[in-house]
Amino acid sequence: MLRSNHPREHFNTPQLREVICQIRFPAILSIDTKEPADFQETIRAAFPRYVLHQDRQPPKLTVVNGSTQVTNPPTIPNHNFISADNKWKLNLTRDFISLSTLAYTSWEDFGQRLDLPLAQFLKLYQPAFLQRIGLRYINMISRQALELEGEPWSELIEEPYLGIFSQEDVSETATRQSTVDFDTALDSSCRAKVHAGPGMVKQNTPNAPADKEVKFVLDFDLYMAGEIQPMLAAGALETLHGHATSLFQGAVTDKLRRAMDPD
Repeated sequence: MLRSNHPREHFNTPQLREVICQIRFPAILSIDTKEPADFQETIRAAFPRYVLHQDRQPPKLTVVNGSTQVTNPPTIPNHNFISADNKWKLNLTRDFISLSTLAYTSWEDFGQRLDLPLAQFLKLYQPAFLQRIGLRYINMISRQALELEGEPWSELIEEPYLGIFSQEDVSETATRQSTVDFDTALDSSCRAKVHAGPGMVKQNTPNAPADKEVKFVLDFDLYMAGEIQPMLAAGALETLHGHATSLFQGAVTDKLRRAMDPD
């Protein structure tokens, strides 16, 4: 089965790499032209650090009199508000607001940290509607961290997510790549983009030692799209989180679940 009704659990050795919530809306140009000082004041206690990045857009190609011309569009300001411990980041641009963390502990904690920034954004900028509400869970399953070295992926990951590793005559060491990618409806309003397969963690920290362990990636990007009323955002995120739980529980075997030490 792709999903499971196994109850939600808290794991003492979780394998989450990153959790991201992103909410997209029709472009609000004032976010580009005016610093979001009023917005910062409301969230500054939780996100005291501020960094401004300029996001580059893809170049545009046009053909004029048979000659191709390349135009570089202007950069887009991306306002980064960061927690004092650098573990939480809030991004605001003219067409999305997002919250991300490498230190996820529970959905309740994540929701609490999102509540105020989202409420203040809706109050100050009053988007006509939301175009996409997304919730993404990136899991990196480490056999080394879970003391499961030597166990094949087929003992830890359920068959729909394994690709050719579900076959007994396929060797992990002899296979360079095997991934599963799909986009499926979860109900009448929610969909999920899923990427699953072995991979390695890229180190973004300068001079950090390379992590050579091959881990199993379970990347769940759940979303609602359309013209969504802003007042429905909180309920939409609760629905997406419920689907995320059933997807993850359906992807892991009992052996892996026990190794992650559930309460």
